[in-house]
Amino acid sequence: MFGSLDISTSGMVAQRIRLTAASANIAGANVVEDQYGNYAPFLRREVMLASGDPSATSRDGQSLGVHVREVYQNPDALRARYMPSSPHADENGYVMGPDISSVAEQVDAMEASRAYEANVAAAEVSKAMLAQALRLIA
Repeated sequence: MFGSLDISTSGMVAQRIRLTAASANIAGANVVEDQYGNYAPFLRREVMLASGDPSATSRDGQSLGVHVREVYQNPDALRARYMPSSPHADENGYVMGPDISSVAEQVDAMEASRAYEANVAAAEVSKAMLAQALRLIA
């Protein structure tokens, strides 16, 4: 029974990280410089999930949960933007900036939020079943 709580918890952690990545992508959608003014376009964060949860306390949680394998910064997610007044513009007036769609990121954030809610509901059901089983035993 505790394994199911581990599984739900691992899902909540993974979805929280997905939501954090989506919000970082929205925030960095127009960033082309680092804090020192150097050309360093924001790279889109992509969360890679894998089955199993190495940090779980039970064997079931370790084999059936989920964990974040990697938060990948995609160097190919750049597009040319016409910004002739930028000091980082090329000879044609284009600057390579983040290729991030705020609509797609909001959809990803909504999906992560709904999956988080589903994991919370599953954890609540597991707790209720455990409480009922303890009442039957006592």
